Amino acid sequence: MSIASVLTGLVGTVVTIAVLVLLATLAFFVSVFVVSSGAWLAGYDPSGDFVVLSASLLVVAALLGGIPLGRSRDQGPMPEEQDTTGFQ
Repeated sequence: MSIASVLTGLVGTVVTIAVLVLLATLAFFVSVFVVSSGAWLAGYDPSGDFVVLSASLLVVAALLGGIPLGRSRDQGPMPEEQDTTGFQ
């Protein structure tokens, strides 16, 4: 392995982390807006800490919901006729 390939991988990793942090921050701000707007529409006036708590729980639930738990790691290769893309 040359130093150039190691540095290229390192730069790719840093860029990926930066993009993921940016997208997570954007998703959190959208969740705060949705929770705040929903509380206003329901006639509630929650304090800011409850809005942030609710938004953070929504974001964590969405992140944990994306973890594929239905398939074990030690199963053999997936048959080609079984399509796992999209909703079925």
